Amino acid sequence: MLVSSSVATWTGCGSSSSYPLCTMAFFHSKSRASSLRMEPFTVSFLPRSEFLELSSFHSFQHSNLKLRHSFKSRPTSRMLHEPHALVITNEYPQNADFPQNYSRKEKKPFPIPIVELRRAARERLKKRKGQPKGRTPPPKNGLIVQCLVPLAYDVFNARITLINNLKKLLKVVPVHACGWCSELHVGPEGHPFKSCKGKHATLRKGLHLWTNAAIEDVLVPTEAYHLYDPLGKRITHAERFSIPRIPAVMELCIQAGVYVSEYPTKRRRKPIIRIGKREFVDADESDLPDPAPEVPLKPLLIETPISKAAAPANEEEKILLAEETLQAWERMRKGAKKLMQMYRVRVCGYCPEVHVGHSGHKAQNCGAHKHQQRNGQHGWQSAVLDDLIPPRYVWHVPDVEGPPLTRELRNFYGQAPAVVEICVQAGAAVPDQYKSTMRLDIGIPSSVKEAEMVV
Repeated sequence: MLVSSSVATWTGCGSSSSYPLCTMAFFHSKSRASSLRMEPFTVSFLPRSEFLELSSFHSFQHSNLKLRHSFKSRPTSRMLHEPHALVITNEYPQNADFPQNYSRKEKKPFPIPIVELRRAARERLKKRKGQPKGRTPPPKNGLIVQCLVPLAYDVFNARITLINNLKKLLKVVPVHACGWCSELHVGPEGHPFKSCKGKHATLRKGLHLWTNAAIEDVLVPTEAYHLYDPLGKRITHAERFSIPRIPAVMELCIQAGVYVSEYPTKRRRKPIIRIGKREFVDADESDLPDPAPEVPLKPLLIETPISKAAAPANEEEKILLAEETLQAWERMRKGAKKLMQMYRVRVCGYCPEVHVGHSGHKAQNCGAHKHQQRNGQHGWQSAVLDDLIPPRYVWHVPDVEGPPLTRELRNFYGQAPAVVEICVQAGAAVPDQYKSTMRLDIGIPSSVKEAEMVV
């Protein structure tokens, strides 16, 4: 039975000097109270804490559960023999659906529905009515958010660390890419699933044509236009080739305060002066002293060529490299998510084009479904983290040294981002937030006949 929050009753059966050996009976909130047959397990008590930790229980082996009890201090021998109510909570669901793959013929859904956006706008207008207009906060006033500058440097270096480490891991972990579609697979050999939608897929009956993958297949190169002035005029269609394009995460870090000499950007020292809804002038900075030469706040890392990337020498070094790569992946995603809350990132609702700025560009280079009706213009909307850093989900291989994936047992396998799957196969521990889609707690039948018996 899958429950994310349930109530349990436990009874201690030991002395106060040792940890009690307990049995639990679960009650689902939406069904009748029924006790389940469960093996005894050990519960460890933390002094002056409201949480109990399960030390050994097979059902909670791949879970991140916390048990909350009702007493505040260390239990006495009398309290251990009395029933107490415990609430089991889990920060992440036990199982979750795979990310939905939208068709190229339909528009991406808005992160927040239009109805809720309009309702929130009416509420803001109602609260602001009759009140004096306040100051525009950064970065809307042309200044950068100073407290986010160190975070921007961390995200910039985390991205470089991730790329350099993946180049080393690709030399010891086999990664396959389909030659006709964007499918990836991490493992000794490609999976047998008939899911190819590329050219001549019907002639191959949906089978993939596996080749060796490159770093660009694992980390999707999402690029954006570099803006010298984020508050300046929008990029026109005639300027689409004269303005450089750089990785979108790199552009987000530059606008957040990272100094890169190859891509200069305008740094204001005074807020702008609004003269209209979309018109402004720069404040006079002549009374300020001459600006000092801008230097990086932290040393910036440099990408290593794949020819100079050395593979790990032994198993211990490979595990350490996988752990470092996984930490860099999480640090980059968490940091970019915080930066996106202050610096706006736009994405086209029809194609993967990303723009870092207050409004999208005017380049008519959208080639998605029915782009002729829009004259090639993009349908800009607010971007989410997966638009800026696509995770690229792949099938999770439960046992690399075991039998390969079976086509008939496809419903029993899980999925994970390609970076996470590479690090896990290299020896890193599975993060808690990806366990729900990897389906680690689902038993895989040994044969097709056994799978047919599963209800």
